[in-house]
Amino acid sequence: QEHLVESGGGSVQAGESLRLTCVPSSEFSKWKCLGWFRQAPGKEREEVAGLEIAGSRTYYKDSVNGRFTISRDNAKNTVYLQMNNLKSEDTAMYYCAGAGALSVFGCDAWWTYNYRGQGAQVTVSS
Repeated sequence: QEHLVESGGGSVQAGESLRLTCVPSSEFSKWKCLGWFRQAPGKEREEVAGLEIAGSRTYYKDSVNGRFTISRDNAKNTVYLQMNNLKSEDTAMYYCAGAGALSVFGCDAWWTYNYRGQGAQVTVSS
């Protein structure tokens, strides 16, 4: 059973930055896509960013595009979410998620991310 471990959440002021880290249990070759979702209290879970492991294409939710960057470090088998110019509406629990290597869908097919970590809380105060 695959699993993902997030770290790096915290509390910041609006306009500041945070970087989330995700370490998957298996090496990158076992994944088609790795990405980030978030869920705020009383709201539905929403996709934030996705990364295609083989081709390195990236996908972003419109409201974070230009502020958030998803990236990876192959040597560390780690995926990051750099979040700049944070806003109060970015406050949520952030989850690292992944789609296995056998997935036939693109990494913007968010429903295929069937593995998820325990989450990292991000709180932005205005």
